[in-house]
Amino acid sequence: MKVIAFYLPQFHQIKENDKWWGDGFTEWTNVKKAKSLFEKHNQPRIPINKNYYNLLDIKTQEWQSHLMKQYNIYGLCYYHYWFNGKKLLEKPLENLIKNKHIDTKFCMSWANEPWTRSWDGKNKDILISQEYGNKKEWKKHFDYLLQFFLDDRYIKIDNKPIFVIYRTNNIPNCEKMITYWKKLAKENGLKGLYLVETLNSFQNKPCINSSEAVIEFEPMYTLKYDMPIIKQAKRLYNKKTNSLDKFEYEVVYNRILNRKTKYLGKEKFSGAFVDWDNTPRKGNKGTVCLGANPDTFEKNMDRLMNKCKQERNDRFIFINAWNEWAEGTYLEPDSKYEYGYLEVIKKLNQKYL
Repeated sequence: MKVIAFYLPQFHQIKENDKWWGDGFTEWTNVKKAKSLFEKHNQPRIPINKNYYNLLDIKTQEWQSHLMKQYNIYGLCYYHYWFNGKKLLEKPLENLIKNKHIDTKFCMSWANEPWTRSWDGKNKDILISQEYGNKKEWKKHFDYLLQFFLDDRYIKIDNKPIFVIYRTNNIPNCEKMITYWKKLAKENGLKGLYLVETLNSFQNKPCINSSEAVIEFEPMYTLKYDMPIIKQAKRLYNKKTNSLDKFEYEVVYNRILNRKTKYLGKEKFSGAFVDWDNTPRKGNKGTVCLGANPDTFEKNMDRLMNKCKQERNDRFIFINAWNEWAEGTYLEPDSKYEYGYLEVIKKLNQKYL
């Protein structure tokens, strides 16, 4: 039962973001300008020692690797952005595999969505579209992924690299593409590919036969599909009126813990989340979690890990997230709770491993 944390690589400047959002834009841009919108609203979030790091600085990845080891985080799941051959935010992971002395285990999640101006309410304004092509394009993509799959630090099951796809339901001929990728993996010395589908606010069930497992991506999966009807109605009303949407930490975790869903015999990797507050991106149109702190996180992670051990013996729990600062869900130390969330993971690992 190893803990893997989702990892956002948007903490460095790229020319595309400069064009779309303004010169010098990184994830820190929204984090720094966040404001408190109600009494005791925990904004802005400030990293410990005001460490607004740059992910292109190798010392940052060394520091993160040190934290992971110190607090028993097994690995990171890097978001991967690929638009039919066009790469975005690829440098941090490329730099990682060039530096073999950084002992960070990792896997990848293909965040296969078009990028839009959703942060400023212009959802239909597409910045870069998502196209998938056919066999020629699939091979080009696989050939790029292979350098990561073959790295000794890449997380594998039975010599099959774990590869997560955010929205399999978005990909035409997804079954054929994955079957082809598995064939290519075997031709390159691997035993195949361990394909994992993400269940989130866009899909609530696996879409392809050739996937091995699913992840319940939290809190989005529960908020969309598994909340009491009265709370769902309130959330829908808030969205229609552009009012700030709030939900209780304990309510969502209770739904996660009471869920008994099975997915056609596929392996299930449980999802967890640290907190949630995307008002740095969306302001009054955002969603805020109430009641999250290291104590409530410990209580609910303890319950989740105990359930996984007693009922399913999960291999992995995927936490949202290592560093989603603009969505308010991060394990990294901040100025308010310092290393509190990381201490929880360390304590519970000692209890259950």
